[in-house]
Amino acid sequence: MSKFFGYILSPVFYFFFGLTLCIFHPIQWICFKFFGYKAHKISVDVLNFFLTYCQIFLVNSVSFKNDFDLPTDRPIIFASNHQSMYDIPSLIWFLRKHHAKFISKIELTKGIPSISINLRLGGGANIDRKDNKQAISEIIKLGRRMKDNNWSTVIFPEGTRAKDGQLKTFQFGGVATLLKVVPNALVVPVAIENSWKIVRFGMFPLTTGHGLKWTVLKPIEPEGKAAEEITLQIETEIRKVLGQS
Repeated sequence: MSKFFGYILSPVFYFFFGLTLCIFHPIQWICFKFFGYKAHKISVDVLNFFLTYCQIFLVNSVSFKNDFDLPTDRPIIFASNHQSMYDIPSLIWFLRKHHAKFISKIELTKGIPSISINLRLGGGANIDRKDNKQAISEIIKLGRRMKDNNWSTVIFPEGTRAKDGQLKTFQFGGVATLLKVVPNALVVPVAIENSWKIVRFGMFPLTTGHGLKWTVLKPIEPEGKAAEEITLQIETEIRKVLGQS
């Protein structure tokens, strides 16, 4: 039934999702051009609120759980599993007070309404996966911006989406590179559940009636720990939440 209703509701979802992207594209440009970073960030936050709750058109619920008092005066490295493209708007919205940035493929900086302009102006790292030197340089620059502004970054240590929901082995490179630049950053795991189910049949039909969950797990103080140890701890804690330990 989830797939059946997906044939009916997917066009409705895509219409409102795409309309939101188109509406906020010029709004972002105006905010940044005339009012600077703060206004642009507000426009991005509001954009991602609407993108997140477009899930109502698929009869999917959205919940975010955070039992921890995370600092806003200190950089944070949020490390999460990755199940679908719909993970990202919710992470931006729910973590908005932490100025969460992303490491993205440079190809995404062109041609996508709202998303491309945000990647160019928002302060994240846009990397060329074919150019390792450029990628590391961009991540280091992002780390410096984190350090200077108490921003945070969301990384996906799996390196790719887990399209069947099964967690892949986490790689420690992203954590290691950022901690070299921002050694005082707090590391915070985030577990994402069920967003893979939306796209289990690909782009169409999207499926309906899922409970999408984002759960912040216990923060990790990195001092005295190797990046490999931290990354393994992140993976272990997320596996527990997903029931894949």
